[in-house]
Amino acid sequence: MNLAIPQINLVLAWLWVFLGFASGMFLGANFHKENWLGGYGSFRRRLYRLCHISFFGLGAVNLMFYFTVAGMTAAGAVLNFAAWGFILGAITMPLCCILMAHFPQVRLLFAVPVFSLLIAGTLTLWEVTKL
Repeated sequence: MNLAIPQINLVLAWLWVFLGFASGMFLGANFHKENWLGGYGSFRRRLYRLCHISFFGLGAVNLMFYFTVAGMTAAGAVLNFAAWGFILGAITMPLCCILMAHFPQVRLLFAVPVFSLLIAGTLTLWEVTKL
C-alpha cells in the first residue's frame, strides 16, 4: 500500500478511532475493580483515561485535517509539514500518557505531542486563512 499525505492522516484517524474503542474495552473490563490502577482518582488511572480519550480526539483532528486539505486546490510544503505534525502528535500523546502513568518523571516528554500539535494547528490555520 503506497499512501501519501493526507491519506496517511485519514488512515491514522480511523486506526485511532479503532484504538479508542479497543482501549475503552480494556478500561471498561476493569472499571469495576475499585483499586484498579490505584483507584478511580489515582494519577495512573487518570492518565490511562487520557490515553483512551486522546485516541478519539486526535483521530478526529486527523480526520478534520484530511477533509480540510481535500477541499484545497493545492497542498504545499506547509501543509505537508502540518500533516506530519498531526501524525507525530497523535502517535506520541498516548505513548506519553502511558509512560507518564508508570514513570511520572518523564512528564517533559509531553512537550513532543503538545508542540507538534500546536505547530501543526497553527500552520493549518495559516493556510486556511490564506484562501
